[in-house]
This record gives sequence, structure tokens and C-alpha cells, in this order.
Amino acid sequence: MIRDLNTKKVMKNAFRITKTKYETSLRVRIPGGSVDPESLMIISKIATEYGNGEIHITTRQGFEILGIKMEDMESVNKLIQPVIEKMDINQAEKEEGYPAAGTRNISACIGNKVCPKAQYHTTNFAKRIEKAIYPNDLHFKIALTGCPNDCIKARTHDFGIIGMTRPLYEKERCISCGACVKKCEKLSTKALSMENYKIVRDHDKCIGCGECTLNCPTSAWTRDEKKYYRLAIMGRTGKKNPRLAEDFLLWADEESIIKIILNTYKYVEQYIAKDAPGGKEHIGYIVDRTGFMEFKKWALEGVNLDDIVKVNENIYWSGIKY
Repeated sequence: MIRDLNTKKVMKNAFRITKTKYETSLRVRIPGGSVDPESLMIISKIATEYGNGEIHITTRQGFEILGIKMEDMESVNKLIQPVIEKMDINQAEKEEGYPAAGTRNISACIGNKVCPKAQYHTTNFAKRIEKAIYPNDLHFKIALTGCPNDCIKARTHDFGIIGMTRPLYEKERCISCGACVKKCEKLSTKALSMENYKIVRDHDKCIGCGECTLNCPTSAWTRDEKKYYRLAIMGRTGKKNPRLAEDFLLWADEESIIKIILNTYKYVEQYIAKDAPGGKEHIGYIVDRTGFMEFKKWALEGVNLDDIVKVNENIYWSGIKY
């Protein structure tokens, strides 16, 4: 029986300190929400042989294996290591496993692997971000969703990445049926209108949902091959001031978003409160302290944006305040 609790050891590989003495649970994060059957078999084996037989699916697309005795942690780490490697989860340098604290699992909806409304492969982009930022002890939450329907609830995160498509119009193929206009009016933002039997798109109103491309019977509307994203920032749950993320960039590309996230790590390292509990002050509260303009200066450092990108000059968050 373990008598001395080594907290650092427990926290490796996301073992949780539970309310039951000398008992832990293992949280396995799944980057981008995609897991292979072989890994599921190993997770099942650990739950059966070392846990209490129960597996909880977490809100951040991971697995929590309950009821593991602390003296079995070393054995469990050996079993879970092939899963970490197979799913390409970034690990701490010169050490097997990954740190539990800090940046949370990057969550993603199923994306265009299945969903016709999704504008991009969400898991692939999530894994690109994973490679760029992990391992890291700072408390960031990032989520990716394939379209403005936002099935992953990206607007409750520090960074919500929402897929957009720029619809391209071939007027020669258009038969003026008005199907796209009706769908945009009923399901989206009324960005389309008909003038002289041809369709006019208001770029400022368009949110890139792609409903026009899905509902045009003659393929007069098609998706631009280039991928675009809406980046919403500083959404959060929690005690003091839960709120939804507000738009920072529209029509951004992947490289710009990754650079902004990396810049934000530098910004947090500069301004995080030294007395924050566990050193885990959330980004949004730091932005509240320094002001959005200071954050913006850091976030856009060295970022080269295309002409199509719209950057919000200032952001004001609301939400419930206690």
C-alpha cells in the first residue's frame, strides 16, 4: 500500500487525484476526437484488469479509466504507452508519457470525414495544432468545428476555430431557381439576393456556411479549394464571468491561426499572475486585466494576413458576472 503521495508522479499521463484514498483514474486525451479500434481494446484491457471496469467519456473527447490503484500506475503507464504513440499524442521530451496539467485536449467535431456541412478535416487541423503547442503547462482550451453550426461548442473555449467556405459562383450554370437564396434566408444570414435573374452575394453578410453550395441543383455554387476559418476568442465557463467567445478574425488561414495561438502562449507567460492558484490563470482573465489591445499586439506579432482577412478592431465581451 502506498503511504506517501507523490503528486508529480500522479499527475503524469493525466492521472487524477480522486476522492478515494490511494485510488486514481487515468485520463487519456484523444487529439481531434479520433481514436482507432486497437487503442480502444487497450483502454478496455486497462479498465478490466486494473480499474473498476468503468470508463467515463469526458467532455473534452477523452477517456477516463476509473478505480486504478496507485501502486498499479507503473504497470498502467506501460500499457497505455502504445496508445499514446499510436494516436501520436505529443509527449514530454526525453520522457515517455505526457504531462497532465496545462493545455487541455484539442477537441473537434467529426468534420468533413462524414458531415456534408463541414468545410474541412477537423481532426487533421487539430493534430497540426497539437504538434505545434504540446507539451505545455499553460491552461489553454482549443476546439475546432467544421461549420457555423458549431456542434463542438467552440465559442465556450479560449480559441474556437470555425470552418468557413468562400462560395464561388458560375453565373453560366445558374438557372435562377432561387434555391440558394431561399436556403440562405431560412438557414443563414440573407447574404444572397437575386438581381436581374442572377445571384448577388454580400461578402460582409456571408458567414461561409456553404448552404448555397449544398443546395444548388446545377452546381453554380462551389466551394473555394482554399480553406478559411473564423477565429473566436476568450470564451469560457467557470465561476466569475462565464461568456461566449467573440470573433477576432474572419477568413483566416491555418498558418495564421497557429501563429496566433503560439504568440498567445508568449503573451500569457509575460502577464500571468504570479500568485495564480497552481499557476493556471485562464487567458481570458489576463486579457481582461491587460486590455484587448495589448493582447492583440502580442497575438498578431509576425502574422501575415491575406487581404481577405477581416480583423475586429476591438472586442467587448459580456456574459454573466457574479
